[in-house]
Amino acid sequence: MASAAASCLAVGLLVVAALASAATAQLSSTFYATSCPNALSTIKSGVNAAVAQEARMGASLLRLHFHDCFVQGCDASILLAGNEQNDGPNLSLRGFNVIASIKAQVEAICPQTVSCADILAVAARDSVVALGGPTWTVLLGRRDSTTAASSTTVSSSLLPPSSSLAQLISRYGNLGLNPTDMVALSGGHTIGQAHCTSYQAHIYNDTNINQGFAKSLQANCPATSGGGANVLAPLDTQTPTTFDNAYYRNLLAQKGLLHSDQQLFNGGSTDNTVRNFASSATAFASAFATAMVKMGNISPLTGTQGQIRTTCSAVNS
Repeated sequence: MASAAASCLAVGLLVVAALASAATAQLSSTFYATSCPNALSTIKSGVNAAVAQEARMGASLLRLHFHDCFVQGCDASILLAGNEQNDGPNLSLRGFNVIASIKAQVEAICPQTVSCADILAVAARDSVVALGGPTWTVLLGRRDSTTAASSTTVSSSLLPPSSSLAQLISRYGNLGLNPTDMVALSGGHTIGQAHCTSYQAHIYNDTNINQGFAKSLQANCPATSGGGANVLAPLDTQTPTTFDNAYYRNLLAQKGLLHSDQQLFNGGSTDNTVRNFASSATAFASAFATAMVKMGNISPLTGTQGQIRTTCSAVNS
């Protein structure tokens, strides 16, 4: 019986993998070349304007795409008002208004043609470029989900900052992302900020942290549970609004802001990858671009699946 069950499981996994591969194969970098040739330039202009107004918005838009793909695939379910947005890991997400504005501009030139999921994917790339990071070719043709994920799915899909290296490797692996992809995508933390409640335990309880760094953070982030809820600190203290490889140099100095950040360089299997990215901005940029393409291809809806929402915050009536 055990052998039969294992065999069925293996077949099931192959079917899932085949379906995911088939969906990804339908994505194309030229998907809107004829139907909406100005889509990408419109998205880029919207992103550049938002980042110029507030550099932190670049990190927020990148994080939106990440949180969307990791829950039930890159289907813009995170943009549906309420629902996933109200679950713990997503409460601090920002940038919904920027995506809504860009969507309205795209709808004005190409009604019900460009999906919110594709806008998220392109906006993430353009945000990284706007802050000095690498570019990559975004494959397009995703469609939008008509349902949001459950709270249980959100909580189990997005790992907390207290996660161990083994938990990180396992979660990313389940999505088809290898340890190098995981370390590279974590480098997105070279921009953006985190709330005190996310790094509180790390700066007071962990020993694998530079003590001077910990004390400087403790000055504004109290040890009391729930304290400092509105206090923010940059994930990369060196160049918080520039997309570079300083994040990894911070890890070498035990100055990772989150427990999960420092786990990448803590005597484990990813130490050498961190060292490589810390010493070579080119290696990091290349690995990040590769990983972003892979992440953007997690379980997309294509063909006749889902819909093209006219407003990203609600399904079509």
